[in-house]
Amino acid sequence: MIKLKQIQIQDDEILSQLKKDLKLKEVSIRVLQQRIIDQIAQEKGITVTESEIQAEADRRRYENRLYRASDTFAWLSDQLITAEEWETGIRDALITEKLSQHLFSNPDIEKFFAENQLDFDQVLLYRIVVPYEKLAKEISYAIQEEEISFYEAAHLYDVDPKRQKTCGYEGLFYRWNLKPDISALVFSSDPGKILGPVTIDQASHLLMVEEFVPAELTPERYKEIQNRMFNEWLATELNYQLNAQGNRT
Repeated sequence: MIKLKQIQIQDDEILSQLKKDLKLKEVSIRVLQQRIIDQIAQEKGITVTESEIQAEADRRRYENRLYRASDTFAWLSDQLITAEEWETGIRDALITEKLSQHLFSNPDIEKFFAENQLDFDQVLLYRIVVPYEKLAKEISYAIQEEEISFYEAAHLYDVDPKRQKTCGYEGLFYRWNLKPDISALVFSSDPGKILGPVTIDQASHLLMVEEFVPAELTPERYKEIQNRMFNEWLATELNYQLNAQGNRT
């Protein structure tokens, strides 16, 4: 049982709500994943010290602007957890990070990056989406004739208010973030060239590459690859255990 502003909520009510929200499987998987992490970490002698937990707790406190102990306790109370439960969560995160670093070190990540380097090329992409192909063609012609810029056209005609405000800015994408046909079109184009109209989900799209960002093994990408490899390993371990348990029953 927990209390939310002095209102009692029973455990079975929480369980029932998780089921109704289709969240129970997700939470159950996280429980099993943490079991695997703890088991393998113990086998490999990976531990976390109290000082490491305290250092991470202090970092999170300052990140959340919890400068006083009273602020921290008020925040924990609002999150419906105790200080001990918070520290247990920090411990789990640190154990996970240490295990990830132990399993997937520098040579593994550099090899993965080298074998999949093209996948890590990125493109800075702009997009205009309008309801009709005829309108998209007219906009494309006007841009090519320099009657209007791509950014002005996006601000005026795009169906998405957010993209209107950002003048068509869509974001920085990896090859695998885009649908295969769009990825092939985009990565074979030249910066500044108008691509399309392309019909996607019954709307007409005009695309423009502003910049290509070649793949580079930066510290951020190193961590991204490490997380990806660890998550794939964890999913494999979980499937193995689930299948093994299923075979025994």
